[in-house]
Amino acid sequence: MKTKVKEIFTSIQGEGPYIGYKQVFVRFCGCNLSCKYCDTEFDSDDAKEYSAKELAEIINLNNDCHSVSLTGGEPLLNIEFLKELLPLIKLPVYLETNATLSSNLKEIINYIDFIAADIKLPSCTGVKGLLEKHDKFFENSKGKNVFAKIVFDSNITEEEINSACRLGRKYDIELILQPKMNGTTSVIDKDFMEQTLNLFLSQYKNVRLIPQVHKFLNIR
Repeated sequence: MKTKVKEIFTSIQGEGPYIGYKQVFVRFCGCNLSCKYCDTEFDSDDAKEYSAKELAEIINLNNDCHSVSLTGGEPLLNIEFLKELLPLIKLPVYLETNATLSSNLKEIINYIDFIAADIKLPSCTGVKGLLEKHDKFFENSKGKNVFAKIVFDSNITEEEINSACRLGRKYDIELILQPKMNGTTSVIDKDFMEQTLNLFLSQYKNVRLIPQVHKFLNIR
């Protein structure tokens, strides 16, 4: 079995609580969502096909890395390939996911060490009806090092804040608020960022506001 990979590269993690750790990134092609703010190229143009053995050999050369980040697109779309790949990987596995494919996660959860899972807000993504899918996903993530990333802009609603905090409390996960960016510039001002953070903190204390640091550093 082979699958298409858009790119493989090493860099530092620029989002969430693991900022600054060196990782080897494997970007899979394809996604099951179409978020308005997505700034990632994950189509299959110029992608290269790898077998599980070929890809694992490349990943395992990077023994100075904290972990391997499986990103995309949506990595969990490649579940059959991942079931072959993950037992071959020597590095800790850091899964970046849109948190909608809970049954796929369940099939490989024993090979995952860290989970960076999105909570998709309709006001920012343009995608509705994902809350129940996120709930099931976090249910299947129990026992892992998991946090939720929440991209937001000035359209965020009170109900979205309430729903995200309910998920945080229910599963005792850290919520990382990530201001929507236009290049290296936030689309919202600092006062609105602080106001939004305080609204979250009024309901749930395990919340941090962290921008996309790699964009400020001009690295991938």
